[in-house]
Formats: sequence, structure tokens, C-alpha cells
Amino acid sequence: MKIDAHHHFWAYNEQEFPWINQQMSELQRDFFPKELDGLLKTQGFDGSVVVQARQSMEETRWLLEQAEKYDYIKGVVGWVDLCSQDVTEQLNQFTKSPFLKGIRHVIHDEPDDLFMLREDFQRGVSLLSDYGLTYDLLLFPKHIPYALELVKKFPNQQFVLDHIGKPDIKNKILSPWQEDLKELAAHKNVYVKLSGMVTEADWRNWTKEDFKPYLDVVFQAFDPTRMMIGSDWPVCTVSDSYQSVLGIVIDYVEQFAPRYKDPILGENCARFYSLKE
Repeated sequence: MKIDAHHHFWAYNEQEFPWINQQMSELQRDFFPKELDGLLKTQGFDGSVVVQARQSMEETRWLLEQAEKYDYIKGVVGWVDLCSQDVTEQLNQFTKSPFLKGIRHVIHDEPDDLFMLREDFQRGVSLLSDYGLTYDLLLFPKHIPYALELVKKFPNQQFVLDHIGKPDIKNKILSPWQEDLKELAAHKNVYVKLSGMVTEADWRNWTKEDFKPYLDVVFQAFDPTRMMIGSDWPVCTVSDSYQSVLGIVIDYVEQFAPRYKDPILGENCARFYSLKE
């Protein structure tokens, strides 16, 4: 299978999506499964993993309902309140669905940079492997050292770094992102999503060459059995089309690592999230 490992759906409203500003006016509308279905087919992709965009159990429930309706949605990365005393009840509720594959918290929006090191948060993370759930790391580069501490503490938990850790591609800054990324990648329970790069670049003026230094670093840090392609649709459309965004990774892999094309375009994602055809 070819799998888009990272995208979102939403029914837009200004109150629940305050981060979608006027610079992102393209995103100020609904994005539903039927629209992505057509995009996947045009690119020859067989399925996808949908990821939470709101920190809401209501959204998690809704995403699982969409997975029941659309065959191409192979898995859901939802949200539960990992800091709650009731997190076990929440996990028991949502894992009744076979489509819940992982959990994510929007770490990079937390005012406390040390949020991942909180005792209550780590208690929640400690439960995930018992349910066979992965954890998506949504970070800025400044958070990677703290993610490293988290990963070291839970060696049996499967983690994936979203959007290659959001380096500052627009300003061509590599350090300390590249050094910290290599340390994180040394832990074999950490995967990485080749996604979200266009929104860290100059939205309207990037070229594929802008991404090569960053992809080079990722390929030096991670072995290709721990990488997966993701579109970050519809967020990516503030910069370019679904086809163009996927093409950045597809073209890089074909040029520099053609034997890893099938794993990166789907096999690794299917294994990491335990997806079924």
C-alpha cells in the first residue's frame, strides 16, 4: 500500500481554529474525507492516516466515525487528555474502535516548553503501549531535547516525529536542529514523518532544492525503515498543491534512495501504525 501518513479533516469555525489566520485564508473552510479521497486516487495512493487537529475528545470520536465510513482511512491518531486522572477510561472508550492507532498532543502550543516532562503527562504516555498505541511528537526544534528525555524514559513506546521536527527552512537554519535530531534518531523506537516541510519554507517562493539539506540530514540520522511520507493536507495547501507537496519527498527518494521507495511511501507507515489493507 501507498499511505499518506499525515493529514487532517475539519469543519471550520473561527473559535476552534484560532491559528488559521488571514495569511491562511485558504484553510478557512471545511475539509472532509470525500475531497481527500479524490486527491489520493489521482496520486495512486491507497490509504491514509488522519491526525487530530483539535484537542478534543469530540473530534477523536468524529474521526473514528469517518474511518468507519471511508475505506481509505486506515487509521486515526486522536487526542485524549493524557494528563487527566480519567485517561484510562478515555483510552478504554476509544480503543473499542479498531481504527485508533495513536495519540497526539499539540506540544508546540503549550506555554511550558517542559510540558513533556510533567509527571501527569508522562503517566498518560506510560499507558499507551498497553493499548498498542503509538505517540506522535508535534514539536518545534527547541523541544527536541525534551522529547529525547521522554523517549529515553519509555524505550518500549513507539514514537514518530511529525514534520521532521519543523526546522526553519525559510531562513536556511540547520543547527541545533540537525544535531538534536541525530540524537533523537539514535533511539530505534522513534520514526519520522517526511511531512510539513512546505509550511516551514517560504510559502510561495520555495524550490525543491531548499528541502534537500534537511532531507539529507534526516536520511543521515534515521535509517529508511523508520521514515514515512505525509502530506499534512490541507495545511500544506497554503503553500502548494497536494501533488507538489508529495512530489518533494517522492522525487528525493527516487533520486537518492530508490530501493527505499516502497517502505517510505507506505510499508513503514503500515508497520508502525499496524494498518490493515
